[in-house]
Parts: sequence; C-alpha cells; structure tokens
Amino acid sequence: MTATLATALSWVLYHGYDGTEGLTGFPNIGTWLIFAVILVPVYAMVAAWFIGEPRDTKSALLGVSYLVGITAQMWIGMFILTMLIGIVFYGGMPEPIGGVGP
Repeated sequence: MTATLATALSWVLYHGYDGTEGLTGFPNIGTWLIFAVILVPVYAMVAAWFIGEPRDTKSALLGVSYLVGITAQMWIGMFILTMLIGIVFYGGMPEPIGGVGP
C-alpha cells in the first residue's frame, strides 16, 4: 500500500518528468542568448555613460551600482524562490544543491 501511495504521489507531483542531468545549471543556451544578445543595449548604455560626452563619472558609477543592485536582488530572490518551489512541490532542493532528478 505504501509503495502504491508513493507511486501515485510521485505521478501527481512530477507528471512523468524525470531529472534533467546535464541540462540544468548556468551555461545553457538561454543564458548565452540573454547575456550575448538580449543585453547588448544595456552594454551599449553603460559604455556610453563612461565614454560618451558629456562625461559624468559620479553619475555613471551611481547608475552602474543601481544596475548591479537591481540585478542582485532579482537573482537572489529568484534563487530563494526556486529553492522553495523545489522543496514544496518536488520534495527536495533542485540541482545543483540537491540531488539529480526527482
């Protein structure tokens, strides 16, 4: 009975999906797409702050610190949310902190 219940709960929670060994982590296709293509306007904007005219280094550093702060808040918040979703809905910490697969 316990094995049947565990199988049923596994099916409800995981819907037949298995682990994604080798596909999760930082350097995926989406990561390269975001950092190499999507963020090009942001790179141009930051470069223009420092090499453009009129040049105001203090304001440029303030803008860079805002960008870094906002990015860090988003990444840290999503990391914590990902860990909570993994624990609540999938029964454990996701990769690479937890084990591979369900």
